[in-house]
Amino acid sequence: MAKKLNKQDALDYHAMGRPGKIEVIPTKNTKTQWDLSLAYSPGVAEPCKEIHKDTENVYKYTAKGNLVAVISNGTAVLGLGDIGPEASKPVMEGKAVLFKIFADIDVFDIELNTRDIDEFVQVVKALEPTFGGINLEDIKSPECFAIEERLKKELKIPIMHDDQHGTAIISSAALLNALELVKKKIEKVKIVINGAGAAAMACAKLYVALGAKLENFTMFDKNGVLNTSRTDLTDMHKQFATTSKVKELAEAMKGADVFVGLSVGNVVTPDMIRGMAKNPIVFAMANPDPEIAYDLAISSRPDVIMATGRSDHPNQVNNVLGFPYIFRGALDVRATQINEEMKLAAVHALAELAKDPVPDIVNLAYNEKNLFFSPKYIIPKPLDPRLLSHVAPAVAKAAMESGVAQQPIVNWDEYTEVLNKRLGLDNQLFRVIGTKARQDPRKVVFAEADNLKVLKASQVVRDEGIAFPILLGNELKIRKLAAENGIELEDTVIIDPKSDEMHDKRHHFGELFYSKRQRKGFNLYEAKKVMRERNYFGCMMVETGEADALISGLTRNYPDTIRPALQVIGMEDNVKRVAGMYIINTKRGPLFLADTTVNFNPTAEELADITLLVANEVRQFNITPRIAMVSYSNFGSSGTPEAQLVSKAREIVKKKDPTLTVDGEIQAAMAFNKEIMKDNYPFSELIDHEVNTLIFPNLTAGNVAYNLLQEVAGFDAIGPILLGMKKPVHILQLGSTVRQIVNMVNIAVVDAQHKCCEEVVTKKK
Repeated sequence: MAKKLNKQDALDYHAMGRPGKIEVIPTKNTKTQWDLSLAYSPGVAEPCKEIHKDTENVYKYTAKGNLVAVISNGTAVLGLGDIGPEASKPVMEGKAVLFKIFADIDVFDIELNTRDIDEFVQVVKALEPTFGGINLEDIKSPECFAIEERLKKELKIPIMHDDQHGTAIISSAALLNALELVKKKIEKVKIVINGAGAAAMACAKLYVALGAKLENFTMFDKNGVLNTSRTDLTDMHKQFATTSKVKELAEAMKGADVFVGLSVGNVVTPDMIRGMAKNPIVFAMANPDPEIAYDLAISSRPDVIMATGRSDHPNQVNNVLGFPYIFRGALDVRATQINEEMKLAAVHALAELAKDPVPDIVNLAYNEKNLFFSPKYIIPKPLDPRLLSHVAPAVAKAAMESGVAQQPIVNWDEYTEVLNKRLGLDNQLFRVIGTKARQDPRKVVFAEADNLKVLKASQVVRDEGIAFPILLGNELKIRKLAAENGIELEDTVIIDPKSDEMHDKRHHFGELFYSKRQRKGFNLYEAKKVMRERNYFGCMMVETGEADALISGLTRNYPDTIRPALQVIGMEDNVKRVAGMYIINTKRGPLFLADTTVNFNPTAEELADITLLVANEVRQFNITPRIAMVSYSNFGSSGTPEAQLVSKAREIVKKKDPTLTVDGEIQAAMAFNKEIMKDNYPFSELIDHEVNTLIFPNLTAGNVAYNLLQEVAGFDAIGPILLGMKKPVHILQLGSTVRQIVNMVNIAVVDAQHKCCEEVVTKKK
């Protein structure tokens, strides 16, 4: 399914609620008058005095050391060109978001209303006391070269123009690995570069730093080949000017080993690819359309190694693989600049990481069974959680070795641990789930399609390529609601179970349902009649394979939605009861909470079954479950039946699965406080593990906990996820938002992918 971006969705995303994408949040307590007197007057005077004594103390007492400015004048924005500083602000805010989510770096975006190099440099120079680093962005060539060069000389903080160096660093890592695979030496290969802007020039210079020879380059700009006979070349371009008589791109590519495209789409033909040397390397990085389409290039030459800027093909050259981690490493050693040594360190770190075994969570994200170093995997994936702990230390070491680090790192193991804790190694789970869903979208039935939120969500999942929605309800009502709210239904399937057109289908479904429930309270007439209800009809679509998953419950009570699912589809084999689970996204990584929605007061045996269900689900996300079974007491400190029930449940779990890391009964706070646990309960299995799963003793505790975490603490949540069903049925919480519905669809699609695979395996056996 091709992704389509809806204009209004994009505008709503940026405008609704608090406008924009970023905010400033205090990092210290500000709850009392005492707090405020420390935060501002009179307490703030003390750090001011210390900084006045020694300016370096600004890193000790302020946020400067973790604060980067993303600065642009809007003269070369994305694919939009010269649109001005105000229009560039959404892009700069977006860059700020990427810095934060990938490397925990805080950002102020600054848009300057000037095109004058001197004025630009003067303004940025005056900002130096505020920031630990400067990321220049979307500044047109050739001004960008002069601006960066001057700022690097005049400032003592790390500065990088990402448009130049980001693509250069990522593509260099890809080039090194591609050359290794085809057994070619960089100093001998002939390289053709189409495009001579900021990114292309930075790529060429970095390839030279890696060993490529100037005489082996042929570079083109919009006016043709860079030739020594041309009089319009800048000094920077002259160093890559060729003396050959080649004039056309097709000519230059004959016998070339490497093609690098940083120009416009569809300028390279299959014949040009066929004319290249054996085992050609083609980096077609124009966006959104590469210089030659991926499939076309691959079909032209089976021996080609191909990279693009697109996420829907292997080997995406994506700047997010570089800048967050380069700045992280530079900031952490207080580097005075980002020099060539640091860029090359990032190149080699990325290249080496692609050769390491790929974590399961990355395979999960990209719907791969086993990614490994090969022509289709020459650079790491953007969602690889190891990037932070691999690239940042490499950059930091290079800064130290090249003499630009002011605060060297002594204990590298400790530094790596700090990096991993910044975001939580598993903290990309939500993005991983969405990416995996898009790899293999499924048919999802929406039982309440006459609800505006559900309709909006169905459009989002269709446009984002997550699922093929099937809408249940009165077609006229649904189309009227869609038209009134600007929702495009296009070829979306709409079914009204009550309509005359569905008469035969209702009867067929009714007969199938009757065969299941004829001895369980339903006669044939009732079985057929109940198929007029959307939840029963939708469940039967899933049961018969006409759909892969059902989403319902937005406007109905939980029991009224779960009952049809249990009657029509039923539970997995060997499962005695279903359970409800929430995923809460925290700074520690994802927390899995259960049971939050189904079982009121489970027995010890039932609680053990719930725990095993949850453990299995957590493993489906390629995460090792580390489970705390919580109560109000710690390991027998209370002799009440409630506490003993949890303790007994844990014993049952360990008997059924001795390999599982699980302990309890334990207080929730204790489960996350390793120091106190080590001092008081050194025998606990949880001492050496970060807890990621909480099992609650009853429905009240679980429900209260997830609601508090979601509403009061403000954590993102996906749920409730219904566990134990034979096929995917997921029930929304009353009042769920559109985004929460979309999250549930992501889960449902991934669930369908797993259950489909399991069904195929079972049939083969």
